[in-house]
Amino acid sequence: MEERSVIHSTFVIERSYPATTERVFAAFADPGKKRRWFVESDSHEVEHYELDFRVGGKERARFRFTKDGSPVKGIACTNDTSYLDIVPNRRVVLASTMTLGEKCISASLATVELLPSETGTDLIFTHQGAFFEGADGPEMREAGWRKLFDQLTEEFPR
Repeated sequence: MEERSVIHSTFVIERSYPATTERVFAAFADPGKKRRWFVESDSHEVEHYELDFRVGGKERARFRFTKDGSPVKGIACTNDTSYLDIVPNRRVVLASTMTLGEKCISASLATVELLPSETGTDLIFTHQGAFFEGADGPEMREAGWRKLFDQLTEEFPR
């Protein structure tokens, strides 16, 4: 029998966006905007995306990796998210699992805080994760979120 293990990790990412808290919040709440920065990529094909952005609502993103040379090319990845708390233009708290193929590789609790600033909005993202066998691991997950927040920047042209 395979011995199971888990790695726990917490990281915080802070970003500033040249947009009001209302516009940044809308990038999380609007399905078209969220899909654009959160799901679409040159490295995979989106197979399914749905967003029910409300407390108790669900989000599901399923995509298949297509990048040549990737060790996961051809494998499907699914993110299942539940929204636990939403304060419009201020805070989003979510719980999610990530599945690679048919195997759950992680479970996470994340909080997005939006704070008005002189230049727009400061975003504080706190991610608490449990990573299981076969997971990408805390370092790769943090790098992935950093890339996603870079993509979010594209929603706010200067």
